[in-house]
Amino acid sequence: MKGIVFDIKKYSVHDGAGIRSTVFLKGCPLKCLWCHNPESQKLSSQMIFYMDRCIQCKSCESVCPKNSIKIDESMHLSDVCDFCGICIEECPANAIETVGKEMSVREVIDEIKKDEIFYGYSKGGVTFSGGEPFVQFEFLYELLKASKSEGWHTSVDTCGYVEFLKIEKCNRYIDTYLYDLKIMDDVRHKEYTGVSNRLILENLERLSKIAKEIRIRIPLIPGINDSKSDWEMFLKFISKIENVSGVDILPYHNIMLEKYRRLNMAYLLDESLTLEKERVEEFKQFFEKNNFDVTVGG
Repeated sequence: MKGIVFDIKKYSVHDGAGIRSTVFLKGCPLKCLWCHNPESQKLSSQMIFYMDRCIQCKSCESVCPKNSIKIDESMHLSDVCDFCGICIEECPANAIETVGKEMSVREVIDEIKKDEIFYGYSKGGVTFSGGEPFVQFEFLYELLKASKSEGWHTSVDTCGYVEFLKIEKCNRYIDTYLYDLKIMDDVRHKEYTGVSNRLILENLERLSKIAKEIRIRIPLIPGINDSKSDWEMFLKFISKIENVSGVDILPYHNIMLEKYRRLNMAYLLDESLTLEKERVEEFKQFFEKNNFDVTVGG
């Protein structure tokens, strides 16, 4: 069994309890306008272009067997690109990279096994994230199964926009769900993520009956979900969910803007958006006053 992995982050302390290895799988059904990992959205591999490294030699254009590359202030790929990698090998400035690598279950397990010494004493483990890891459901299932056979604590970071049968099948191998809630109002959820939140909320209610542990994760986005009314809607819904051990606040930042440029993707929010630390602290205290364990950053 193989899948597409775009990163494996070692020594992570923001993706669940303890020290963890986080495996990022490509593919996501949402298109959040603030997405911090735009390279995760497509299931297929992509090219990343570092303009600051490019020396304008245009070797990539000349060696491409499909004539699919055009270089100016960015790199433009036509649909005929098959990611053969010749341009990457020929670039003298290392200005082109591929994001998204095909890996087998065994290859992933062998990689994260290198750090299992940290899982035990820190009460950490392995987290599967994305993108949306359930997009690669069969691959995720086998990764979870293999991880539990190694004795590791497992977490899955999910947006919840997935067929519930897939969650049910994986559930026996998942210790903690990191469940994203973005916007409670359905109309605004569609506007900013591209999909309705009805399935997401329904799945969370159903999941609460079978999950061992759920932590709610809320990306706090200025002007989008940081009003007092937003907070109250979050609280009203979360308060009726069983097995919620806490709330993780993920403050907005714009350090991912360079990723959009390197992927030649448009960033549709105001690039100057900022989130004040005081606003994050207010949100944190709001949930703490309502008896939730709260972290900032995961």
